[in-house]
Amino acid sequence: MRLNTCLPIVLARDWPLTSADGSPLSFRNGYGTYDGATRGAVNQNSFQGDVFGSRKVGLRTSGTTWNGHPDVPPLNLGGICNDVPHYAMSDLGIPEVQTLPGVPNMPACTHLVFQLRFRRRQGGNMIRIHTRRADAHPGRRPDSLRASWVWVATLAGTLILATMWAASPQSLGEFEEQSNVGGPLREGAATFDASSGEYRIKGGGGNIWAQQDAFYYLYRRATGDLTMTANVRFPLPGGNPHKKAGWMVRQDLGPSSPYADVVVHASGLTSLQFRLTEGGPTQEVQSKISHPETVRLVRLGNTFSLWASSPGEPMELAGSVEVPLHDPVYAGLAVCSHDAQALEEAVLSHVSMLGGSVEATKNAPVESRLEVISVDGHRRRLVYRAEDRFEAPNWSRDGKYLLFNRGGRLYTILVKGGEPKALDTGDAQHCNNDHGFSPDGKWVAISDSSGGSSHVYVLPATGGNPRRVTERGPSYWHGWSPDGKTLAFCGQRGGNFDIYTIPAEGGEELRLTDAPGLDDGPDYSPDGQYIYFNSERTGWMQIWRMKPDGSAQKQVTHDEYADWFAHPSPDGKWIVFISFDKHVKGHPPNKDVALRLMPTSGGEPRELVKLFGGQGTMNVPSWSPDSKHLAFVSYRLLKP
Repeated sequence: MRLNTCLPIVLARDWPLTSADGSPLSFRNGYGTYDGATRGAVNQNSFQGDVFGSRKVGLRTSGTTWNGHPDVPPLNLGGICNDVPHYAMSDLGIPEVQTLPGVPNMPACTHLVFQLRFRRRQGGNMIRIHTRRADAHPGRRPDSLRASWVWVATLAGTLILATMWAASPQSLGEFEEQSNVGGPLREGAATFDASSGEYRIKGGGGNIWAQQDAFYYLYRRATGDLTMTANVRFPLPGGNPHKKAGWMVRQDLGPSSPYADVVVHASGLTSLQFRLTEGGPTQEVQSKISHPETVRLVRLGNTFSLWASSPGEPMELAGSVEVPLHDPVYAGLAVCSHDAQALEEAVLSHVSMLGGSVEATKNAPVESRLEVISVDGHRRRLVYRAEDRFEAPNWSRDGKYLLFNRGGRLYTILVKGGEPKALDTGDAQHCNNDHGFSPDGKWVAISDSSGGSSHVYVLPATGGNPRRVTERGPSYWHGWSPDGKTLAFCGQRGGNFDIYTIPAEGGEELRLTDAPGLDDGPDYSPDGQYIYFNSERTGWMQIWRMKPDGSAQKQVTHDEYADWFAHPSPDGKWIVFISFDKHVKGHPPNKDVALRLMPTSGGEPRELVKLFGGQGTMNVPSWSPDSKHLAFVSYRLLKP
């Protein structure tokens, strides 16, 4: 590229260039001068080259913005006096741009300072170049100050300048941004090798510990539950034995932010470090595995867990802590030299971050977690977990235990935790996730397909032989009227799924909805005045309500989510429901979802918790009897 102007501008970073007469020039980050007599470096940076006659050549880096990313390394801007020949850049393969206007009345050896800004525009990308004499006050506008605009053509929406290593950031792999958190003296950098999948990261900083941190961070914004895995090694010997690298989830980019990380030290120490509050002390949980082959940081709500494995061995859980971080968070790779004067390199391979936008198949192996959360969202507690899929908790009417389904059977577990116990369901051995207690707590309604098609049954809450209620199928239970006399269910009749009711003792079913498409998930309000349900009649799934006889059907939610399974609270103040992305069809497993609360009196829904789940998370009523808590199941994908 030749900038045909009497004000030459060079865009380069440590690239060898030549002037028009072939004399070599090499530019590096920094500021330097060369007057034909004195050779040397200024500000610990170098500037080399030949000048023509006795002219001076000036070079200064300036912070720039490239496509909205402020952390792009500064670009080098070289300039010489007006009558010096132009620099040739045709070897870069960049087409020519229009001529820049010169700077008039410039003395022969005036030293220039340049500033550069990039702006994306339709049809091209604009470069704005500010010039001023080095001795001019930046707050004034002397005659020598000019701003020039250059349009750089783009082809098929591709940024041509991005082909220049000097003027564009290196690939960050699956990450979005990078930062030197805490202002370390030595700034780090990262490169990503797409062929090997390795991140080579150099980081400085005194430590990630105590009340403040200083380190290099390669990150992206994230929400919900996360599973982050990597192999960590230090390719070079030496340095501080406590230099460290690994995964980190952080509330913000301030040096004192709350966070949780899993880091491997050069000494082999592997630990889960965490800070609970802004500016609070750092604590840790150490793994018994030294020099692990693989480490994993798992975020499930506010629970963070350290997993590690020795070469050839399975992953082992080292410990878990509760760290209150609200979405969105910063999640990424952290490297710290543990020496303020040094930069240390770490190589992270087999890097993966699941959750966020991850898609997974229905049969992917998972860890299931039965959890309880307060209505204000501030307290979230794990009741039970297993490396197996279980689903759909109900809260017993006395508030003492929870009921869920697993592998076609039903199980109970105390709210305070412990081991689940199988509930005797007689011949019903293919129970799905549509089950729940009667208002008096004496009975359990189930949906079972042991005979082929799913039907609704009722059995004692203490277990026993089930009694079939529905004659036609498939039928899936969802609600029990407050007086205990009627069951509400979703049934497929004539190829369409609609809402039906039927006496709890059995009898004729009553169809309540007949809109095209799917109507599902009926549940009674505690006063018996309404049945809430979800319907896709508007184009995607939303929450509706109607009178118990099917009249006065009215849409309740009007948003950009696919909303399923509305359940009124026992005190009648709230409905809770699960929200998927509006483009998700059905209510599949292994999706990013949210549980949301909405006042029954009206108003906007508020997000209670984001999690990785979907099918099985909250299909049926799961309120505590006092309306202060909800039970649900979240999931984590396991390595096949």
